[in-house]
Amino acid sequence: MTNESSKGVLYAAAAYAAWGLFPLFFKQLGHVGAQEVVAHRTVWSLLFVMALLLVKKHFSWMRAVLGQPKVLAAFALSAVLLATNWLIYVWAVQNDHVLDASLGYFINPLVNVALGFAVLHERPRKLQWLAVGLAATGVVWLTVQAGRLPWVALSLAFSFGFYGLLRKIAPLGALEGLTVETLVLAPIAIGALAWWSLQGHSAFVSGDSFTLFMLLLSGPLTAITLLLFASGARRIPMTTLGLLQYIAPTTQFVLGVWLYHEPFQPSRLVGFALIWAALAVYSLESLLRSRMTAAQPA
Repeated sequence: MTNESSKGVLYAAAAYAAWGLFPLFFKQLGHVGAQEVVAHRTVWSLLFVMALLLVKKHFSWMRAVLGQPKVLAAFALSAVLLATNWLIYVWAVQNDHVLDASLGYFINPLVNVALGFAVLHERPRKLQWLAVGLAATGVVWLTVQAGRLPWVALSLAFSFGFYGLLRKIAPLGALEGLTVETLVLAPIAIGALAWWSLQGHSAFVSGDSFTLFMLLLSGPLTAITLLLFASGARRIPMTTLGLLQYIAPTTQFVLGVWLYHEPFQPSRLVGFALIWAALAVYSLESLLRSRMTAAQPA
């Protein structure tokens, strides 16, 4: 493994580990409404990325983006998907649905395969279709056992899947893209925070110093994690990145079961096992494909 590849693995693993540990952070803000947490996350993320751009003196790209309405529209849509994903995730953590959140991110890679087929007209290979089928069976099982769709998991998987799809075809990097997305969301977030403050319901008004510190920290944590991910993704193959991504939902699953003691009936284990089997098939197929490609003569 080259030095750059080693750095890439380290950066990507750090990003996924941080995402996996996010429940520990957002549990500390359980007394603040999920909408307000997301509003703060948006505003402080924007200020952080703007500070980075100022330090790097990297603003020239903005003029070109402002002259491309289609690009702005695409990032406005990705901003809505990102905010939706954040809101559902924070709500899930605060309301003891960490296991459902982990399920969503276990399903997400297979949602990406389905979206690639439906939108980008990619042709999934046979083992990839088998993985998607196993995951779908797992979701059906969980639905039958619970008597309702696992909406938290599916909402997280599809919102992040569509978000990833838009970012895949977008012309901007991680820092620039997050800047545009938070710029789009910031007026709504600032307006909501001002309204809640005037009504006396905001953490700005009633929160203690620890709560305010945690809310301020949510912005840098969000931005740094995304930048670590982007730095890692540029240095390592997609196969390696695909295997590392299971660090986050696995960590969340462990936290949900052993730290937060969320109920995990044996019947749910069957559904999770089907989805884990799907991920095993998907990962094995990716590894075999990668080795076959590497073995081919140049």
